[in-house]
Amino acid sequence: MDLAQIIQTVAIYALPVLFAITVHEAAHGYVARHFGDNTAYVLGRVTLNPIKHIDPVGTILMPLLLYFATSGAFLFGYAKPVPVRFGNLRNPKRDMVWVALAGPGANFIQAFLWGALFLLLRGTGVTEPFFLKMAQGGVLVNVVMFVFNLFPLPPLDGGRILVGLLPYRQAELVSRVEPWGFFIVMALVLAGVVSTLWLRPLMALSYGLLDILLTPFALIFG
Repeated sequence: MDLAQIIQTVAIYALPVLFAITVHEAAHGYVARHFGDNTAYVLGRVTLNPIKHIDPVGTILMPLLLYFATSGAFLFGYAKPVPVRFGNLRNPKRDMVWVALAGPGANFIQAFLWGALFLLLRGTGVTEPFFLKMAQGGVLVNVVMFVFNLFPLPPLDGGRILVGLLPYRQAELVSRVEPWGFFIVMALVLAGVVSTLWLRPLMALSYGLLDILLTPFALIFG
């Protein structure tokens, strides 16, 4: 594996990844505070300071080890989850949906902004590959985070959304999966189920929607 290529890849993706995880987690805390739970705010987690959200193992060590072990074919990582006491929300079952949606929603908005930046750079004659690849990487990172976190299994955001939308009896059954949810998701990821049946189809839809939303920028800067 070419060391120079590794350093370049890390440099291209470092900023988009930091923004992606930071804004994602801060959005959860901000929306939770809006609906009545200030736990994250009191703990200083409603912030754009990435240090507050970085998990040394999940954000740095695990992705690097997987990158080297698989030659960049497979990456996985996570940030420190923002603490939310759903019982403090004014309407816990309903507001849980909005709190959970906030993170992936923030990622989709960032994907749009990185896409707009790419079109702006290209349209204004910027040819430096580093900046163009960073903008493209920003779109990719945020689309992956948007889609992956919507996977309908706790403790992922999609699982919490599902719990909030289901009737109480069914919601309780789904919520019981949470203690083992991370391991189930990892097993499904390693088996290729998440990639084949969830990530690829929904990423294609997400890119299609982004293309539509970015059409005005493409026309202006094309």
